[in-house]
Amino acid sequence: MRSRTLIRTAAVVAAVAGLAAGTVAAAPAREDDRPSSSRAWPQRLIDRSPDLVRPKALTVDRSIGERRAAQEVHLAQQLYTFWNTGRQPYLDAAIDPRFRDNTLPPGRPQGPAGPAAASKAFRAAVPDLTCELSDVLVTGDRITARLVFRGHFTGTFNGIRGKGQNVEFNAIDIQHVGTDRIVEDWHIEDNEALLAQLGVRG
Repeated sequence: MRSRTLIRTAAVVAAVAGLAAGTVAAAPAREDDRPSSSRAWPQRLIDRSPDLVRPKALTVDRSIGERRAAQEVHLAQQLYTFWNTGRQPYLDAAIDPRFRDNTLPPGRPQGPAGPAAASKAFRAAVPDLTCELSDVLVTGDRITARLVFRGHFTGTFNGIRGKGQNVEFNAIDIQHVGTDRIVEDWHIEDNEALLAQLGVRG
C-alpha cells in the first residue's frame, strides 16, 4: 500500500513540475471546426487552413508567450507543408534568405537553395512523397520536429528506375527561429532505411 502511495505522489510531483516549467503537451490534433478561442492550449496555436499540414502531437513552452508560440507553430506548418508538397512558396514563407544548414550533406547547396534541391531530388525518385508532421516541440526559439516521409519509388534515383516499392523513413529536425522566419537548422534522416528501400544499398 505504501509503495502505491509513493508512486502516486511521485506522479503528482512530476505533473506539477511540468506545469511549473510551463511546458504543456497537447493531445493529437483533431479535425473539427470549433472556434479557436474554445480550444485548449496549445491546440489553439495550430493554423487550421486546409492547405497546411498539422502536427499530430504538439508540445509548447508557455513561457515564450502565445503570440511567439503561434508564430513558431505556423512556421513549422509552412516548412513541413513544403516538404509534404514540394511547393516553393511554403519554403519561401518559412525560411530566411540567410538561412544556414548546419548539417549540410555533400553536394547540397547552402542556404535556401539546399532544401529546394533536396526536395526536387527526393521527388524525382518518389513523386508522391508525403511528409507527416508526427511531433512538434516548441521551446524558446527552437522548433524540434519528428517527421515520417512516405511514398512509392516510381521515379529514378542514381540511374535506377523504381518499381513502385513502398518508401518510409524518419527524420528529426531542429529549427532555429529568428525574428520572423527560420534562420538555421540541424537535421538527421534515416538514409540507411531509405537507400535500402530504393534498392541502392542493403
